[in-house]
Amino acid sequence: MGGHTVQSAKAATGLDRVHPARARVTIADVARELGVTKSTVSRALNGYPDIAEATRLRIARAAERLGYRPLSHAQAIRTGQMRSLGLVLQVDDEDSARPFLANFIAGVTQAASAENWTVTIATAPTEKEVRSTLSRLVDERKADGFILPRTLLKDGRVETLRAQGVPFIMFGRTADPRGCAWYDIKGEDAMRAAVTRLAALGHRRIAHIPGGQQYTYSKLRIEGYLEGLEASGLAFDPALIGPVAMNTREGAAATHALLEMEQPPTALVFAVDRAALGAYAAARALGLRIGQEVSVMAYDGVPEGAYADPGLTTFSVNSRQAGERLAHLLIARIRGAAPEDLRELAPATLIERGSDRPPSLTSDALAARLKAKLNSDVQWEEPK
Repeated sequence: MGGHTVQSAKAATGLDRVHPARARVTIADVARELGVTKSTVSRALNGYPDIAEATRLRIARAAERLGYRPLSHAQAIRTGQMRSLGLVLQVDDEDSARPFLANFIAGVTQAASAENWTVTIATAPTEKEVRSTLSRLVDERKADGFILPRTLLKDGRVETLRAQGVPFIMFGRTADPRGCAWYDIKGEDAMRAAVTRLAALGHRRIAHIPGGQQYTYSKLRIEGYLEGLEASGLAFDPALIGPVAMNTREGAAATHALLEMEQPPTALVFAVDRAALGAYAAARALGLRIGQEVSVMAYDGVPEGAYADPGLTTFSVNSRQAGERLAHLLIARIRGAAPEDLRELAPATLIERGSDRPPSLTSDALAARLKAKLNSDVQWEEPK
């Protein structure tokens, strides 16, 4: 009965018909097709720099046409590489749920796939566990190198990988650049441009609200802000560097603190969009309108900025392109390129909306208006 059932199933599906197995295309087949050596084919397909680009392309096209696919385990034994890029995300990070992440990962995986590489993604809740996960993935041969997003001035991940001799590429920069390759966006240039733009509109009291002090980008953006003041002929007032703000709640509190000054700023430049969106709540509570009594500019290009009223003027980052470049640069690093030759900086893109306009009040007039408002209202409370 059982034998009959199996036989019937084979007959029904055609599995009783014997098909000759298709022979797997090998490097030797590709070499024979092109009249080159197997070594030339192997080195071309593995990206060795001693193979001319025209030859590499000709071999790659022939391999694709013939249907050649490398055996990953054999290749790993031969080259010592798994052809896998690693990405470990810290899930409790303030920026762990940033909207850029989906586009960023899509860029990394698409670029890796185009080179026939894979991507191993892991998460960890703390900086210590991120470092432990990096080491574990190396020990388990699950990644040949790593992309490190959101770099710190003193970055433990860099120290861990540098000590182990593991290739890595940073999305950002760090205080100690020894042995480091990176792709980064010039946030400092964006902050400089924001200040000079606001100064050209007529603002003379321009504040900066920084991001987390541990991040390299925060230091760079403060430097850009200072350069913008100097370029605009404006004196630096340390009081106009506001409290750190990474989210809307902190952004609202920082806005309120700055506007309570005896000489409040008429323009605010935020290091991150999410904090800038908090300025809208603070302005409403004080009876002010963004883009009129107070101007706001920021950096990141999060989608929510387009729906603020008025829309947030910001500098946008092409996260997908960043992911693609990081993947390509990391593969080059794994293949032996020197880290000093793999350092790229790209500009952010200004998105003009309605949050930055010429000031309708001077700093003194704004202070008088806010004083009258605060005297007539109940004490302001942070939004929950």
